[in-house]
Amino acid sequence: MWSGPRNISTAMMRAWGNRDDTIVIDEPFYAYYLRATGKAHPGADEVIATGETDWRKVLTRLTGPIANGKRIFFQKQMTHHLLPEIDREWLGAVTNCFLIRDPREVINSYIKKREDPVLEDLGFVQQGEIFDFVRTHTNAVPPVVDAKHVLQNPEGTLRLLCEALGVEFTKSMLSWPPGLRDTDGVWAKHWYAEVAKTTSFQPYRPRHHEVPENLRELYERCQDCYEKLYQHKLL
Repeated sequence: MWSGPRNISTAMMRAWGNRDDTIVIDEPFYAYYLRATGKAHPGADEVIATGETDWRKVLTRLTGPIANGKRIFFQKQMTHHLLPEIDREWLGAVTNCFLIRDPREVINSYIKKREDPVLEDLGFVQQGEIFDFVRTHTNAVPPVVDAKHVLQNPEGTLRLLCEALGVEFTKSMLSWPPGLRDTDGVWAKHWYAEVAKTTSFQPYRPRHHEVPENLRELYERCQDCYEKLYQHKLL
């Protein structure tokens, strides 16, 4: 599942991780991304020190046998972590889906953690590029779900997603125990405080905050990318 930051991607990982037939992995390219870009993210040194910084080894794991006798390997992926030098042919070996969110909400959430983001920090452009790559190489439109729709109707939206992915929906995806997980990245203590309190998808709450003036051009670029994928959302 390809998502940008400050989406409901961790809650989605909780939903899939609560299935008996599924294992999950949390942002497997993060350590490589931080080492390659030098971005000053919270806990960056620890992420690099404890994670896999060779993207080729990451790909071997992502496309290899599914561990623990499970049937499904849910990979929570950040679009901006897939840097240009990483080979993309492996995308044909997995089933790709896309989680999108209104860029106004993304930006206003992101700047609470890191001020003055640039376009590539938010992942919208990269999400569009990955979507196009998958669509071209599979000759099919990959599934797209909008975070707002997931929160407004978790069961209905997840049923549509599971159907599109060719797996059976299970109600175990609708709730989970609170707290952090062994499968969470070491960055969880910096980013997952809110989701750690939850036991289910939280009701959607409209946010009416305007994007700061200095980020308006950034917002407009992100909005173009968002609308491109939004037209393919599952209904």
